[in-house]
Amino acid sequence: MRTDHLAMLAPLSAALLLGGCGALSRLSEVGRPPAMTATADPTKDPTWRPLTMPMPAREVAPTEANALWRTGSRAFFKDQRAAQVGDVITVVVSMTDSANVQNATTATRTSADNGGMPNLLGLENLLPSMLPKPINPSSLVSVNSANNNAGTGQIQRSEAVTLRLAGVVTQVLPNGNLVVAARQEIRVNSELRELQVTGVVRPQDIASDNTVTHDRMAEARISYGGRGQLTDVQSPRWGQQMMDIVLPF
Repeated sequence: MRTDHLAMLAPLSAALLLGGCGALSRLSEVGRPPAMTATADPTKDPTWRPLTMPMPAREVAPTEANALWRTGSRAFFKDQRAAQVGDVITVVVSMTDSANVQNATTATRTSADNGGMPNLLGLENLLPSMLPKPINPSSLVSVNSANNNAGTGQIQRSEAVTLRLAGVVTQVLPNGNLVVAARQEIRVNSELRELQVTGVVRPQDIASDNTVTHDRMAEARISYGGRGQLTDVQSPRWGQQMMDIVLPF
């Protein structure tokens, strides 16, 4: 019995420890703004993983004798765009998303059925003696029904995100595409804003000013959030979040 009680208390203890770790982290920042993350190599992050994608055979650009122009180059002397691991590239996120969906449904149905037995080998004459009240054999059954259903629904959504931040090339894939990771932190008073953008871009989609727009990034992941005093006030406590997940009502 004691073992069963310990097994039941194990999940609760784990949840309390996890919540306590977050609480201790916030308590350590009382009286001072949240600490910013040190500038580091994105590939050293424990959550970073090399990206693998299906690739065609790599094509080698033919070299031409006495040619001053390089294939894919936009500058006569040197291409200033990012092309190698470690090169810096600017990611421009300008996203405006809006949706307006309206649905209306109306259904109406009316039905009526009548049934009787005027003549059935003379057996219809026995019905008055079998039933407590006099009846008319020609109208033994009368059924009617009506159904009316109306439903309406509406969804309205409007989102706008505008970001511009610099990132670095973390990988050059076999077909020449570049894996880009951009991260930026901004601290204003006691609120820390974190911006993160990752994705895969083609070298030819990089503009001459070494910028690339988010709609040119494959497998794009854009994150804009933060932490600090304002975020703590606006977020429900971890205990309330657990209750919202566990409670079925």
